[in-house]
Amino acid sequence: MAKKKTINNESQTATDKPALTQVIKKIFASVPDVPMNYRQIAKKLDLKDDNSRKLINSILKELCGNKEIVEIYSGKYRYQHKGSYAIGKIEMTSGNNAFVNGDDIEERIFITNKNLNHALNGDTVKVYLFARRPERHLEGEVIEIVERGRKTFVGLVQISKTFAFLLPESKDIPVDVFIPLDKLNGAKDGMKAIARITEWPSTTKNPFGEILEVLGYPGDNETEMHSILAEYELPYKFPEDVEREAERIDDSISKQDYKNRRDFRNIPTFTIDPADAKDFDDALSYLEFPDGTIEVGVHIADVTHYVNEKSILDEEAYNRATSVYLVDRVVPMLPEKLSNNVCSLRPHEDKLCFSAVFKINKDAEVIEQWFGRTIIHSIKRFSYEEAQDIIESGEGELKNIILPLHQIAQTLRKNRLSTGAIAFDRAEVKFEIDKDGKPLRVFFKTNKESNQLIEEFMLLANRRVAEFIGKEGKESKKVKTFVYRIHDRPNEEKLNAFSNFIKKFGYKINTTSEKKIASSMNKLLHEVKGKDEMNVIENLAMRSMAKAIYTTQNIGHYGLAFEYYTHFTSPIRRYPDMMVHRLLAMYMENSPSQNKDHYESMCKHSTEMERKAMEAERASIKYKQVEFMSDKIGQNFPGVISGITEWGIYVELDENKCEGMVHIRELKGDYYIFDEDNYCIVGKRTGKKYQLGDKLIIEVYRTNLQKKQLDFRIYDPNRMEDFNDAFNFDKNKERSFKGGKKPSKNNNKFFGSSKGKKKR
Repeated sequence: MAKKKTINNESQTATDKPALTQVIKKIFASVPDVPMNYRQIAKKLDLKDDNSRKLINSILKELCGNKEIVEIYSGKYRYQHKGSYAIGKIEMTSGNNAFVNGDDIEERIFITNKNLNHALNGDTVKVYLFARRPERHLEGEVIEIVERGRKTFVGLVQISKTFAFLLPESKDIPVDVFIPLDKLNGAKDGMKAIARITEWPSTTKNPFGEILEVLGYPGDNETEMHSILAEYELPYKFPEDVEREAERIDDSISKQDYKNRRDFRNIPTFTIDPADAKDFDDALSYLEFPDGTIEVGVHIADVTHYVNEKSILDEEAYNRATSVYLVDRVVPMLPEKLSNNVCSLRPHEDKLCFSAVFKINKDAEVIEQWFGRTIIHSIKRFSYEEAQDIIESGEGELKNIILPLHQIAQTLRKNRLSTGAIAFDRAEVKFEIDKDGKPLRVFFKTNKESNQLIEEFMLLANRRVAEFIGKEGKESKKVKTFVYRIHDRPNEEKLNAFSNFIKKFGYKINTTSEKKIASSMNKLLHEVKGKDEMNVIENLAMRSMAKAIYTTQNIGHYGLAFEYYTHFTSPIRRYPDMMVHRLLAMYMENSPSQNKDHYESMCKHSTEMERKAMEAERASIKYKQVEFMSDKIGQNFPGVISGITEWGIYVELDENKCEGMVHIRELKGDYYIFDEDNYCIVGKRTGKKYQLGDKLIIEVYRTNLQKKQLDFRIYDPNRMEDFNDAFNFDKNKERSFKGGKKPSKNNNKFFGSSKGKKKR
């Protein structure tokens, strides 16, 4: 008779469940940070028969149910440490490791790649914390994926005889997605498509998925623009039920609307917008009084009159939260019938508005204000260029209205800057494209006085609405929930680093007080206008600033130097403005304060969607820049170092602002070391330095449309004849990029991020 197997040299057999349970608990306790499955436990105990293995599996499930061990993923268990867990969001690093951050996490948690357990960038995860090692990051392991950060991925489809893969474009997922052939949904080899992950077993490297939508072949403009939207999980079309709901809206104005609203139809009213705009959500009216004061009406499309709260249209608008502006199109927040027709303040039509009306004296001081619902009739639709011509020439239609409003706007702007507002007025990159979406020319639009005319009155309305609810509520001790647009103070560490950097160019800022920071920053931005280092300094100045967000917790707007600020003026394209309209209307009817947590949640969603929309816009610009440069391989252009990293230097070309990278391996003749504190890389042997802001001549080396990447090489900066010839433009005319100079064969090859549209 065979000898019965013992456990840990004890006399009990494998069928002695209580004894086996204790032994398994000891095994887990001896290596508390090591996950194990039943096979690994059986191997440690040298138990090979099926009955013993089944018993081990049963014990593991019981221990897990008793919370003595924890199942970190299917079939894998680890010792249960009490109170050593955290929940946060994954932030991947370039090496495919990660950090976990969260509101309740005081110190971010480092997660090695092997301990991610299929967690991806942006996922909300539960993390088991390891015992801290001396002088090391707090470390942990993902034991549960609470919520995926994203549900879909865009990529190229590769098909073989028996299976297919989606090769994701996003860095958020470092592995390919396995697609069964019956889940291709019509996708063909080489096409771009959108896929979702359906399953990701713990034992497999690659997730399983299915194709949701086929986008088309790479290189096609429609495919690429839809791909960018999908990459940021932004829609490019409306669901059919939303379109049907929009079509059912009655655009007629009832007798009751005429009766219940303040009538501005006999007061001169006009709009100023980009020449190609179709959604006019703001208009100005002008009325002059005998005593020299004027009444300016800031009239905003009354979107919430047509879009009922919690309706299908409202839910879609909330989910989108913002219109998205790509290089060649606008993806609206509301269906076209609303955004371009019913709500749009088109000329020569009666329109319903929510208005802020101000009586202003000759010093641009507000002496009376009124908020409420109105009806208007715009008599003229100006483009910014048309309004600018009137301002510059003093002649033109409605000049007796445009010119005095221009003077008031300039006074408002001057007063705002004098009280600490910062004037970031960056040129906007624009493309001339053909019918197929191919970029033919790159040019720049600057913020002129006609833009400022509209901007200043929109800022006035936004500030006064916020003060009406927030400031007056605080003074009366009846503070009500409201939606604010806030901008925090600059990060002190970033600001000091910026201050030290600009000293290398002979500039300085005063950081002793908030007002002095703002005034010296404005002086700096004025001083660098037209200088070689302008873009680099403007970009770094903006990066030193905090990001503006939506919230119910008001702390003011640092960049505008406003104690109270909101977004009231663009409800056609921003959902927070719709929220503000509804809250303002309720509080004007003496409604009680609304649920703060509910509105804070909506604010966070709106901020996140705004961020995605901005990233998609930048991606479309980057794609078109790479496409524009793709036929210029081998040509050389002047540029400036716009970024420094451990893997290379980024160079922004002077005349089209296209940014590419010179990889550190292309810097021949030395070993270069990254000096993060001084924004440079330095040759270890020669001491050769490449500094942020340095002027260079580069050669366009490679272009990669799929990755939106430009690769450059550097030419000898001493070859000034090449440098001068590369400036192929007339500085006295409109700045227009027309190409560079072919490099000569004997060129020495030894040598060798930040992007706007009207935001009201």
